[in-house]
Amino acid sequence: MKETEYAIVDIETTGGNASGSRITEIAIIIHNGKSITDRFETLVNPQKEIPAPIFALTGINNDMVRDAPIFDDISEKVLEMLTDRIFVAHNVNFDYSFVRHELQKAGFKWTARKLCTVRAARKIRPGFKSYSLGKLCQSLEIPLLNQHRAGGDADATAILFSRLLEWDTEAHIKKMVKNTAQDQRLPPNLPPEDFEALPEKPGVYYFYNEVNKVIYVGKAVNLKKRVASHFSGHKITPQRQHFLRDIYSVSFEICATELMALLLECSEIKKLWPVYNRALKRFEPKYGLYQYEARSGYKYLVTGKLNKFQTCVEHFNTVHEGINMLISLKQQFDIDNRFCRYGITAVGEIFSNNDSKALPEVEHHNEKIESAIDFLLSSRSSFAIIDKGRSVNERSCIWVENGHFYGMGYVTSDIGFTEPSELKEYVTPYKSNQYIMHLIHKYAAKYPGKVFNKQYQKKDVKNVSISFDEDDFKYGL
Repeated sequence: MKETEYAIVDIETTGGNASGSRITEIAIIIHNGKSITDRFETLVNPQKEIPAPIFALTGINNDMVRDAPIFDDISEKVLEMLTDRIFVAHNVNFDYSFVRHELQKAGFKWTARKLCTVRAARKIRPGFKSYSLGKLCQSLEIPLLNQHRAGGDADATAILFSRLLEWDTEAHIKKMVKNTAQDQRLPPNLPPEDFEALPEKPGVYYFYNEVNKVIYVGKAVNLKKRVASHFSGHKITPQRQHFLRDIYSVSFEICATELMALLLECSEIKKLWPVYNRALKRFEPKYGLYQYEARSGYKYLVTGKLNKFQTCVEHFNTVHEGINMLISLKQQFDIDNRFCRYGITAVGEIFSNNDSKALPEVEHHNEKIESAIDFLLSSRSSFAIIDKGRSVNERSCIWVENGHFYGMGYVTSDIGFTEPSELKEYVTPYKSNQYIMHLIHKYAAKYPGKVFNKQYQKKDVKNVSISFDEDDFKYGL
């Protein structure tokens, strides 16, 4: 049987992502599990300028690589050394993504089993404060000469790898190099036990960085499967590479239903504002309907941009939605058009009007404005959604009060209610927003039997499979 061989690789590059950067130096050391059998090292002409910060880190400048071979020229040699060998590197996904991308550009289709010496060291020699190559070599007294050059770092990684093989009394490395090993697909700084603790249930998960700050919040129908999906595939965008490198831990909260997971995800993103969440940050209404009273005593209805210092009666995604609402109210309550302002940029401005028609009596006019506002407010219903719980002994509940999401929580199955409002005592309050109410109304329309208010009879809720349209989930990494 052919013995297992390893290709220990280190590269220097012009930047941090394979799609937009190039290799400037590569070193490959072949190891048969006992000793080094071959070695290859060369500078590489990246065919682009080397940024000053990269030169400051590596010492490689444009003059040094000007006459070096381009990657196409060494691609066959690189492929020969990597073929049928396990690809080993410190933070393996970084080096692997660059080499795979460069070989692909050179016309070669190549994949390999991988072994990360960061992850292997965490398993075999746990307890060190840092597992960066420099700090680990210092802790283990491994010589690291010519740091931040491909040859020097590859030599140190080869020594580290040899020692890990000697110390690996529990065969961790053998398990890690299996093609199906989930561990090899995890980010280098994420402890495997964090991933293993994830349940296959609906809920919300949180990724944390090195200083334990939340950097991403996501929802899932199956927490373990969804989190694993972040680490699969070969996407090499800068955002994804930085994202994976920043993940140091993951936690989760189980939710009874997918709807509750969606609502919790949205609430947490608004509260925590994680750096890698983007889509839901954009889902913000920009316009509102305001009521204000001028010095003359007349009340006005105004549509304008949202102002965090003023409370609006209603909010809208576009100015046209606000204008249409105001026109509808004007017609329904016979409001004088001179007291309606459409699409102004700031609330509080009064514009002169040359209409010579006599103004309405103040009190009568203001009653119309108040009736229109009361109509809007009264049309906001209060109701609950009762659904399955996290276990057979409980039910989940979502409470909407006066058209706004009030909160959600869980009650034991033996508790009965005569009034929907009694559910308020059992829910955790959350802030409402337009996107949350969009989700709730969509769900209530789809499952009216789960809605509990004075117009509906309370019904027992069975375990029902819940699903949403594809459009509800078009965000996330």
